Amino acid sequence: MKVKWEPAALMLLVLGLGFWLALGPASRPKFPVREGSTQVQIRVADTRGVLEAWRPSAESGPEETEFRVFMKGGRGDVGSDGGEVEPSRVYSSEEIREMFGERVLEAAVALRGNRLFTMLNITSWVGVVWVGIGLLGQLAFSGRMLLQWFISERRRESIITESFWWFSLFGALMLFSYFVWRQDPVGILGQASGIVIYARNIRLIFKKKRRAREEQRRLEAIASIAVAESLGENTLAPAVASAEPDSASARGQGPAAVVAVGRSADPVGPRAVH
Repeated sequence: MKVKWEPAALMLLVLGLGFWLALGPASRPKFPVREGSTQVQIRVADTRGVLEAWRPSAESGPEETEFRVFMKGGRGDVGSDGGEVEPSRVYSSEEIREMFGERVLEAAVALRGNRLFTMLNITSWVGVVWVGIGLLGQLAFSGRMLLQWFISERRRESIITESFWWFSLFGALMLFSYFVWRQDPVGILGQASGIVIYARNIRLIFKKKRRAREEQRRLEAIASIAVAESLGENTLAPAVASAEPDSASARGQGPAAVVAVGRSADPVGPRAVH
């Protein structure tokens, strides 16, 4: 079987474009953060920003960490001339705790040196588990299309198999859970209707299989009855034939017997004519 390589290459191209748009240089606002610092993405209303955490030295503890807040279009933002619109002031750990709470403070400090958290936009290892669920769901969701494409290429026609709907259902359930955790209304809306549609198609497939099994059992029952009736007729025919009087043979032999008796009773008859 020969599979065309162009669709696979186009998939990789679209995937690379998506990653570049989401994680590339233009994906986030530019702020004059210090080298070696870590940032936590924050959002206030419809404005995005970052909370920068910077330690003066590697031996500095959490209480010695310096924090700055940068908001798009506000304090710390970069103007057209490349300078800050309004310089951002330095906050202490206590001030950040009072403004954002202990959880944000711990997240900002924990992010230091953990590029995985920054890349995945998470703040704890629990988030890694949820991202794993989302990735598995996306793999199942993408795998259904790869499977459908492979089978269609092999048969040289568009084919949707039962496994396509199972992959779709499991993938949609995982992605729905992931988007709920992310509090992403677009993702929730996109998967909610799909879950119902995929489950409905699977139910229709099972109903069709059940009707096919019932029809098969009905045809087998009819065939069994026909075979039983045929065997019964073949068994009864010899018995009926032996029980009936041999009238046919008697009728066939009757005239000959009469003639034979007549001849023996009157042997002189024919000679008397002469």
